Amino acid sequence: MLRISNIKIDIDEDLSLVRKKVCKKLNINDNEIIEYSIYKESIDARKKDKITLVYTVDVRLKNEKKYLKSKKSDIVFISTNKYEDVSAGNEILKNRPLVVGAGPAGLFATLLLAQRGYKPILIERGEDVVTRANDIENFWSNGVLKSNSNVQFGEGGAGTFSDGKLTTRLKDIRSEKVLREFVNFGAPEEIIYSHKPHIGTDILKNVIKNLREEIIRCGGDVRFGACMTGIEIVNGRVVSIEVNNSERIESDSIILAIGHSARDTYRTLNQNGVFMEQKPFAMGARIEHPQNMINEVQYGIFSNHKKLGAADYKLTAHTENGRSVYSFCMCPGGTVIASASCEGMLVTNGMSEHARDKENANSGLLVNIETSDFGSEHPLAGVEFQEKYERLAFEVGGRNYNAPCQLVGDFVDGVKSEKIGTVKPSYKPGVTMTDLSLCLPDFVVDAMREAIQILDKKLIGFGMRDAVLTGVETRSSAPVRIKRNLDTLQSINVENLFPCGEGAGYAGGIMTAAVDGIKCAEKIIQKYSSLE
Repeated sequence: MLRISNIKIDIDEDLSLVRKKVCKKLNINDNEIIEYSIYKESIDARKKDKITLVYTVDVRLKNEKKYLKSKKSDIVFISTNKYEDVSAGNEILKNRPLVVGAGPAGLFATLLLAQRGYKPILIERGEDVVTRANDIENFWSNGVLKSNSNVQFGEGGAGTFSDGKLTTRLKDIRSEKVLREFVNFGAPEEIIYSHKPHIGTDILKNVIKNLREEIIRCGGDVRFGACMTGIEIVNGRVVSIEVNNSERIESDSIILAIGHSARDTYRTLNQNGVFMEQKPFAMGARIEHPQNMINEVQYGIFSNHKKLGAADYKLTAHTENGRSVYSFCMCPGGTVIASASCEGMLVTNGMSEHARDKENANSGLLVNIETSDFGSEHPLAGVEFQEKYERLAFEVGGRNYNAPCQLVGDFVDGVKSEKIGTVKPSYKPGVTMTDLSLCLPDFVVDAMREAIQILDKKLIGFGMRDAVLTGVETRSSAPVRIKRNLDTLQSINVENLFPCGEGAGYAGGIMTAAVDGIKCAEKIIQKYSSLE
């Protein structure tokens, strides 16, 4: 199969022209193509008066041999563009595989195991996605937090109530399976090739439900309200876990996909000797601008073009105190959301629905946090660091889950904000106008202030004085890594335990977490024969 890149069409030209340009590039007739698919679409908006769509296409031809000696960098051979199942092992499973956590890593690990006949058990401390959505809406509207059913915990994981972004730099064929399965379960087909694919929270909720139903149809079990509260390790091997302080579940293979907010589980694992170490992360606040402004800056005269949708951005700055500041999880046409999972602590994140049609654009504006900032050598010192500033944000916000908020101009000037300007904060239940320096480390504040002025030169309007900062955002990634063997993917000191996904420190988003889940499931498949 050939992968042909750098096929360009103008923004107003029809997609069918791509195939014609492939034929012209290869000097072939259309009937010589056996198989054709778009691998990737990107947007070239460097010239605001001429925006171009750029495609990479996979084709299988009747005669590919003549291209074997091609020296063109935009024509390469690939062995396949489809995920292929790994071969099953021969060892006999005594107990069913167990997956802890129903985020992207856990769901895709469970799905693959179920599809291959291993009858996995998936346990999730939170609720199913429909119940969870109702609990979250009640929190956003009324400030009533459920500790095990919120933006962090429940079916689908934290990414379900975000933008449903599937952007990744990962070059792994398993990504193809993830995208294809999402489409199978109801996601828009364009995510297969879109330059910045996203599903949107509104659609993703139904996709997750359909995925769970397929797991069950294939012989897996899914249990909600089932929190891992203990772990049994015998002679360096995990043999069972405790659920809800009462039930014991034995398993030969346990995939630990607990997510980056399962702090009680981190503590349980640490107490039982599972090796983990500190890991850097990032923290800061959410910044909101008018979406129309971002569209105009990024796309110029094409800012309302139907093929472009809401514009996004990706920005970085390096500051004098040595910190990196960057945009994170940018949500075009979205909202800033209350993402707390612990009483008395406040956390923000961003969310978009598929249409991305809300008034504001929002993004995390984050500063790198090093392990040396934690002030302790304890493996969970980063967790305590996060908790400290989440408690401060709760206090500064008014102790009712209202978020501390400040105009960008006031933040840069170092003065407390008294009222909202032209940009209306989207966070619910509400905001408290204040001074964000009261709930962020000094070095984070200093770096953010300097970065805003640097980034305003890269994206005109980023430093808009009436733009708003809503804090705090602390859950960019896990502050912990549950260390594993690079070959077996098992814990370095506990056999049969597979630390997996974002909570274990091996992923950073929906796609990388889902791929990591598949990797861990493959290790079990390659060792054991199925239960069918």
